[in-house]
Amino acid sequence: MPVSKETTPAAYLASLPAERRKVIAAVRSLIRKKLPKGYVESMNWGMLAYEIPLKRHPDTYNKQPLMYIALAAQKNNYAFYMQGIDKPEAQLARLAAAYKAKGRKLDMGKGCLRFKALDELPLDIIGDIVASTSVERRIEIANAPRAPR
Repeated sequence: MPVSKETTPAAYLASLPAERRKVIAAVRSLIRKKLPKGYVESMNWGMLAYEIPLKRHPDTYNKQPLMYIALAAQKNNYAFYMQGIDKPEAQLARLAAAYKAKGRKLDMGKGCLRFKALDELPLDIIGDIVASTSVERRIEIANAPRAPR
């Protein structure tokens, strides 16, 4: 997990070395262009977070805004977090196919795409993922009953 103590997106970007700032700024620009209305950009969890404000959806299990996606420059890579995307299996299958088509290895954690350079990312698919889930749908996903573990 990222560990930035910055409190604003501008301060976060300013805190990054120039080359890392360039990568984060490029992905951030795409996110902001494709992000459905109603989400807000903030610094939360030590990273750039795109969330539903508590005033719109206050009933969260941890009393934090409901996260949708996030972006971070970590020690050894960058990370694009996808916490509440609609139809995650289909979205992740598209990502995997794009990586395979480029002869690259997909580096995924649970809901987290790790990458080392901007040219690794299939930006068209990342843009589609960002645009895929309205605020209303994200709230539905968060409120859906979960299968027992």
